[in-house]
Amino acid sequence: MDTRRLLRTFAIGIGTAGLLISGCSGSGSSPSASATGTAAPEGLSSYYAQKLSWRDCGVEGFECATMKAPKDYDKPGDGDIDLAVSRKKATGPGKRIGSLLVNPGGPGGSAIGYLQGYAALGYPAQVRARYDMVAIDPRGVARSEPVECLTGPEMDAYTQVDQTPDDEAEVKKLTGAFEKFAAGCEKRSGEILPYVSTVDTARDMDVLRALLGDEKLNYVGASYGTFLGATYADLFPERSGRLVLDGAMDPSLKAVDMNRDQTAGFEGAFQSFAADCVKQPDCPLGTTSTADAATALKQIFVDLDAQPIPTGDDRKLGESLATTGVIAAMYDEAAWPQLREALAGAQRSDGSGLLSLADSYYEREPNGKYANLMFANAAVNCLDLPPAFDGPDAVEKAVPDFEKASPVFGRGFAWASLNCAYWPTDATGTPHRTEAKGADPIVVVGTTRDPATPYKWSEALAEQLSSGVLLTYEGDGHTAYGRGSDCIDTAINTYLLEGTPPTDGKKCT
Repeated sequence: MDTRRLLRTFAIGIGTAGLLISGCSGSGSSPSASATGTAAPEGLSSYYAQKLSWRDCGVEGFECATMKAPKDYDKPGDGDIDLAVSRKKATGPGKRIGSLLVNPGGPGGSAIGYLQGYAALGYPAQVRARYDMVAIDPRGVARSEPVECLTGPEMDAYTQVDQTPDDEAEVKKLTGAFEKFAAGCEKRSGEILPYVSTVDTARDMDVLRALLGDEKLNYVGASYGTFLGATYADLFPERSGRLVLDGAMDPSLKAVDMNRDQTAGFEGAFQSFAADCVKQPDCPLGTTSTADAATALKQIFVDLDAQPIPTGDDRKLGESLATTGVIAAMYDEAAWPQLREALAGAQRSDGSGLLSLADSYYEREPNGKYANLMFANAAVNCLDLPPAFDGPDAVEKAVPDFEKASPVFGRGFAWASLNCAYWPTDATGTPHRTEAKGADPIVVVGTTRDPATPYKWSEALAEQLSSGVLLTYEGDGHTAYGRGSDCIDTAINTYLLEGTPPTDGKKCT
């Protein structure tokens, strides 16, 4: 699999699946008044007037700077937070349009890592020619005062906890893992946990817009980045320029509904993988039917639950890490051959292939260190929406619905949705419609067989946004821009370069 494509896929997708996190997020809090025109919101003039000091950041062609924002927008005098920014200037030819801010999703994905590793190098040349490509790591993420929760060895243990408990002892072990995770976040990052909501980050984006000298924000957000972009448009509709929301979320959903929808999305993605797999001579799940393939995969999970296998690492591969590895490969059909090989290895008692996929998902380095992706993911999700469940009894009642959504993944996804029940900071957001009345046309891109952000979410967001335009990619994988569809890329490029959105309802393959 192409290294850059792998980086792009995981950067966009990680953190939106269930597993040991709550899934995607939504938020309902908002500032006391939306800012309009070019004036700074009340009490924030010093932040909007600061000057960015650009410097070389050690990556050829890129500049870096540090931006200050109030830790608490309701109390801007209570201290600042430092946020990392990077850009690559427009290369020409053609007149510079402005800045194009990018965000890969998560929540918790490093926007700067995505910019420097993919977007500013892999976006269409004509877009890079006329926009300064810009990213800001959201508060609590990567270079921007990252949320920290567990040490590497503690995270290793956490990722191996059984997510499909079979008895009270296993339930207690799983809830204990959630409690330890939350306690670690509070201990190491308690001061910042109340201030990493999506609304806070959207407001940071408006400060950055002003400091870059742009009258309006131009933006491409993927996965959770669509919710961040939609939140910005809802808060600052008059300041919203050309916004592309690719692989959209539906902010009107409760956490439990969102997680169940996503469970169904991964089931659909697995069905696509299985349908392809059974046609291949090397399919480790058989060569008869998708139903038999699902049965075979479930048996692999059952066997690993009973007896984890070696990986060539200090860790063994049990059901939890194996499930994570399979989920990771669902984000991009280009990973399907790698998954077939990894599953075949697991059948030979070699867990290294699935472990490698799981480690990529968790952003675990070979030295055992983890990026803060999963920590920031939980911090944002648990702040943006009330918990899906309040305790194990509620999960047990919901398991049948989750298993109906996915016989393969349902039980594990249901239990993974419990993590926010133990979070130390109360949620500030609520499910809500996002309309962004007064904003310029906003292009919402949906992929029909997207596992992490089901297509119906894109339909819902496009309907909610007063100026929403739905662009559909009929295919597999997570998100659509830059994934090989000339139709999709041409429509988005035309919008970004000329300001002309595609026809609402346009379909591409």
